[in-house]
Amino acid sequence: MQPDVFVKGYEYGGDLPAKTASEQIAVESYGGRMLFSPGDFVLSSSALIENDPPKIGLEKLLTLMQVEEITFQDLYASLEGLDRLSITVVGDTIVDSITTASVIGGFRKTPTPSVRVDGHKRFVGGAGIVAKHIAASGAKVEFISILGDDDLGRFVAQDLAATGVTARIQFVPERPTTHKNAIVADSYRMIRIDTVDNKTIDADVLESMVADLREAQSDAVVFSDFRHGIFNRATIPSFMSAVPEGSFTVADSQVASRWGNVLDFAGCDLITPNEEEVRFALADQDSVIRPLGTALYEQSRCKILILKVGARGMLTFRGTIGGRGKRSFFTVDSLARDAIADPVGAGDALLAYATLTQVATGNEAISSIVGAIAAGIECEFEGNVPVTPDLISQRLCELERASDFT
Repeated sequence: MQPDVFVKGYEYGGDLPAKTASEQIAVESYGGRMLFSPGDFVLSSSALIENDPPKIGLEKLLTLMQVEEITFQDLYASLEGLDRLSITVVGDTIVDSITTASVIGGFRKTPTPSVRVDGHKRFVGGAGIVAKHIAASGAKVEFISILGDDDLGRFVAQDLAATGVTARIQFVPERPTTHKNAIVADSYRMIRIDTVDNKTIDADVLESMVADLREAQSDAVVFSDFRHGIFNRATIPSFMSAVPEGSFTVADSQVASRWGNVLDFAGCDLITPNEEEVRFALADQDSVIRPLGTALYEQSRCKILILKVGARGMLTFRGTIGGRGKRSFFTVDSLARDAIADPVGAGDALLAYATLTQVATGNEAISSIVGAIAAGIECEFEGNVPVTPDLISQRLCELERASDFT
């Protein structure tokens, strides 16, 4: 068979792997062309898509499972026994609020809408929701963070205690609890109002937090960095040096909009940046995604890199696996259902469950798949809602049933 056009996935573009390069030579030898897809799937007929949506993501998932010799039973089993794990989360606490409103006027003298407040909801976010996801799994979790000595700080402390999180909080009177309030008017997010103090923590607060980390008894330590004062180039080495011996180390540094760099956590076992954060870290806006991820993997000296690419899912990079010939990277498409209420917080759910299942199984493919499912489930909730193993099992069951018809 000699196709006129041979299409490869977006992850193969750029600096071609040897096998892909040989395929390109073979295709071009008879006048064919090799193209690389943009990472999405488009048909000209929207009606056809609506009536019979393509199951490319599921088919790719099943192919990955076959190649990695993973069954659905393995995925179910990865969620069992999580209550035997102990995880420490260190990071910036955020209170995320949603103020719902209705537009009632304005725009007469200035382009300013007038809105009536209809409701207000508060959620623990940032590193706090990572800790809550882990607690919802049944695992023991200690949470090391700072809060302002204010009403929002007390709200966070009470919420964490109610969900089973052991919180080791430094209350700092001179700085407010970080608060991000989204104003949603007639279903449109109009503006977000942030109350933040991003200056670095004082030396005595740092010393207390580092001491708490050094005393932790953990299977894994997760650094959840939003650059709101806890982490910077001066403080990160102190935290890294305090990690208990033998703990699996994880870093998620959501710093693309501020001065910070995920490479500050070089040497962690697992890092989970998104594409924008990788480009920020490498000062590279031009490379395609696979060589971009390879460059970060090498520079970060991590064992596993989960590179999040939004609606396209993720790429997971890893080292050579015991000489078994497994690929150094693979992709997992987004496993979110169509009904997406709020994508904010999906990365935190992925971070929590990828960490838990990686520690439990030592299998990068299992942790990537379970993390992707957790992220998809989180998208179905408005605001930060902890994902439970039961919800993940239900989604796995749906995927397993659907796989019988692919």
